[in-house]
Amino acid sequence: MASRFAKKIVVKVGSNVITRADGLPDEERMAQLVAQIAQLNKQNISVVLVSSGAVASGRSVITIKDKTDTVAARQQLAAVGQIKLINTYSTLFAKQDIVCAQVLVTKGDFRDRRHYLNMKSCVNNLLENQIVPVVNENDVIAVTELMFTDNDELSALIASMIDADALILLTSVDGLYNGNPTDPNSQLIPLIDKAKVDFSFISTERSNFGRGGMITKARMAHKLAKVGVAVHIANGKKDNILLDVLGGKAVGTTFTPHKSASQLKRWVANTEGFAHGAVYVNQGAHNALINTGKAISLLPVGITKIDGLFEKGDVVRILTEKGEPIGMGVAKYSSTKALERLGQKGQPPLVHYDYLYLNDV
Repeated sequence: MASRFAKKIVVKVGSNVITRADGLPDEERMAQLVAQIAQLNKQNISVVLVSSGAVASGRSVITIKDKTDTVAARQQLAAVGQIKLINTYSTLFAKQDIVCAQVLVTKGDFRDRRHYLNMKSCVNNLLENQIVPVVNENDVIAVTELMFTDNDELSALIASMIDADALILLTSVDGLYNGNPTDPNSQLIPLIDKAKVDFSFISTERSNFGRGGMITKARMAHKLAKVGVAVHIANGKKDNILLDVLGGKAVGTTFTPHKSASQLKRWVANTEGFAHGAVYVNQGAHNALINTGKAISLLPVGITKIDGLFEKGDVVRILTEKGEPIGMGVAKYSSTKALERLGQKGQPPLVHYDYLYLNDV
């Protein structure tokens, strides 16, 4: 598989992998994970570790009062737990003669293109100096619109940002199944390489300690694979799982990468939560965008409606006339100018192909 030749990877470890049933951190499992990363470093494979567990670690240190607001409770647990989490990683990596760095981010850090590039430079510089970045959402300040769906979304953004060859999502089950994993009749799906995938059979149940679930992993993995990053979902409770996945052993579920997209398209593909407005297109424009197999820009002649206000350089959602999502793009001019040119021929594109990501292509 492609990841056997990976030189830069992102590993995301879920709360259930590194937290015991009693809510305390599973330091033995964390030590095994760190040892595997050390082994990969010896093979000249750079690793970014996206680790959940701050809130769960906080629960093992303090008790939140019953009447505490949900957001305030999460902030308290994260503030206390993040110290414990990163100190544990720092100690474990030091035993492997490796320096690690803490990188705390919010969704807002990915919203602005310039800020995004600065963060990319920082993470790549750490890797070039053989420092392992340990990334987590900054739950202390990340509330409401600043929150990621979960760390699966964060890890996908990081993998896309640094041009990773592969993303490995470590969870507490073996991978994706064609039914409920607890059903003995369900079978593990080893490979997903279709352009369109039906995820309706996947359970929406979430983990005990995190916000995520298998459905978010599947959707993020599918989107990331479409822009050229191999994604593996595997059981982080199994010994040597990272080495097995990168060694080409048939473990977990693999999303086969499609043709690699440009760095700019990778960024656009992950900006849905940052959109400033929406553009509705007619059936002719829809067909032209997704069915021709050519590099097509979005022209005003195919636009039927503009929703919201946006300026040049803002991200906009692209929808059918019925409101079904088609993709994302970066506007070349403001919504005011777009409204003036609505439905007109011979006008410059609102979204150039280089700044356009389409869901179905």
